[in-house]
Amino acid sequence: MMFCAGGWGKLEKSAGGAPATEGERAKMTQLPVGAFQRLFGTVTLAAAIMLTAASMASAQQVVAFVNGEPITELDVAHRTKFGEMSTHQTPSRQEVLDGLINEILEIREAKRYTIEPSDSDVNTAYADIATKMGVDPPKLTQILVAGGASEATLKHRLRAQIAWASLVRGRFRASLEIPDSDVEVQLQLHKPADKDQLGYEYIVRPIILVVPHGSPDAVFEARKRDADALRVRFQSCADGIPFARALREVAVRDPVSKSSADLQQDLRDILDKTEVGHLTPPEQTAEGVQMFAVCSKKETKSDTPGLREVRDEMFQQKFGAKAKRYLEELRREAMIEYK
Repeated sequence: MMFCAGGWGKLEKSAGGAPATEGERAKMTQLPVGAFQRLFGTVTLAAAIMLTAASMASAQQVVAFVNGEPITELDVAHRTKFGEMSTHQTPSRQEVLDGLINEILEIREAKRYTIEPSDSDVNTAYADIATKMGVDPPKLTQILVAGGASEATLKHRLRAQIAWASLVRGRFRASLEIPDSDVEVQLQLHKPADKDQLGYEYIVRPIILVVPHGSPDAVFEARKRDADALRVRFQSCADGIPFARALREVAVRDPVSKSSADLQQDLRDILDKTEVGHLTPPEQTAEGVQMFAVCSKKETKSDTPGLREVRDEMFQQKFGAKAKRYLEELRREAMIEYK
């Protein structure tokens, strides 16, 4: 609406030239309802756009540089939420920043030695985490986003872990080797249970009752009942494998050789309780309902869970000490600028 000199005087006169009444003046100064709504909607939209732009600018605000590589407020926010989801505790801002700084340094240092994990390597590690959670990668992404984190923050962490582990193992291979005699001495000091003194070599066949992605829980429950029925019929690998292959939507994988020393205690217990020629209890995975046919089980004393556990503990101690000193050196030499 435009105003000019004398405009108010004109508004105060009626169409016939007589002074306008109070009611006429009120009508002439009121905006139509539709016009007011359009004006209010325009102002609201403009405010929303301004708030969104401000929020985006804040998210992309750089909070630190690591040898010229930026860390943004969004990186910090996503990693903080990821920490809360992982540990059920809120990490301090400095802890989050330190973690992001370390990852940048680890990836850059590994790259100097031509160690660069491929996207395929990272995606495989991401899928492994999803499988352990009993979901597929897209579902894991949904879980992260719903919790305020992101797929990118977890994949960046995985990339750093893969690169750093390869670098430290490669550069310090000789000093990380542990003699068998040292392991045996530590094993005697630990005095593990008798069951850890004896290991097994298993040959198993993964059998999966396939369930399409996105299927409701009722479908999984129905497939678990099918799996239980198959367990009753399965009395030997020689007869059971062909029978399972003939079933609809059932996948039988190639034989897999596993040492009990390579397995977690809960899986060792399951295999130990499963007789040769029978199936392990069904479990739900991203692909469907999975069981293992135990086709062979042989005792061994050369690679037992006790020996493997002690060796792994000794290696992790050495590896952790080397990696810590190496990273401290990189941080001392790095150009780290907080904004």
